[in-house]
Amino acid sequence: MRFEGRAAIVTGGASGIGQAIAQRFARDGAAVALVDMDTEGGAREAAAIRAAGGRCEFITADVSNESDVMKAVAATVEHFGRIDYLVNNAGIVLVKPLEDCTVEEWDHVMGVNLKSIFLFSKAALPWLKAADGAAIVNMGSVSSFVGQGNTPIYVASKGGVAMLSKTVALDFAKYGIRVNCVCPGITDTPMLRYHISRSADPDRTVRERLNRVPLARMLSGDDIAGAVAYLCGPDSAGVTGTTLLVDGGYLAAAEWANA
Repeated sequence: MRFEGRAAIVTGGASGIGQAIAQRFARDGAAVALVDMDTEGGAREAAAIRAAGGRCEFITADVSNESDVMKAVAATVEHFGRIDYLVNNAGIVLVKPLEDCTVEEWDHVMGVNLKSIFLFSKAALPWLKAADGAAIVNMGSVSSFVGQGNTPIYVASKGGVAMLSKTVALDFAKYGIRVNCVCPGITDTPMLRYHISRSADPDRTVRERLNRVPLARMLSGDDIAGAVAYLCGPDSAGVTGTTLLVDGGYLAAAEWANA
């Protein structure tokens, strides 16, 4: 197993993409610290990973709170004695036009989606420096490259994730730590389902979106987890500072319609 003897932190691991990433790490032999605010879901997922033979501990934390982040990192080291991989996956979306957004909503979305990466990368750095082949993967979005309507704070945060990842990759290269960003397209997650549910006709919205995807399907959490595993593993030893699109071809063309 490629990650045997290693330990990973996965934020937002109670559901969706984070859940798939945590499961993938565990299947590949890593001990996983699953960090989330969802106490019930996180505990349930950690138990399921252990029942399948993996090593996993659930840690409750508000990823936008520095004290919580410091405690989560300390708890990971207490459980596993090391940190080799950090996956900053926690994210939220706000569907609301700019003129209706509040300062509190701006701070909340930015705190979870962007500030958390700063906090975890800083707190985990001493342990990542001590690891051989350490890697950080931050979760961007197709919205790291293009805008979309009625989600200005979310899009701004995901643009920030891509650029923060590139800059930290430069700063951390001297420590032998690789830093990359995975940018998913239309992925079947609870967050996407919430976003779609805000439209007038959710089923039609899904059909219209997938009509613009060359592979003509929603991505799964496993599709994204595979990209994260690649960016943490030895096959990507020469890759840092990149943004990896996993979008079914969504951004490959300015115009596309499936026949």
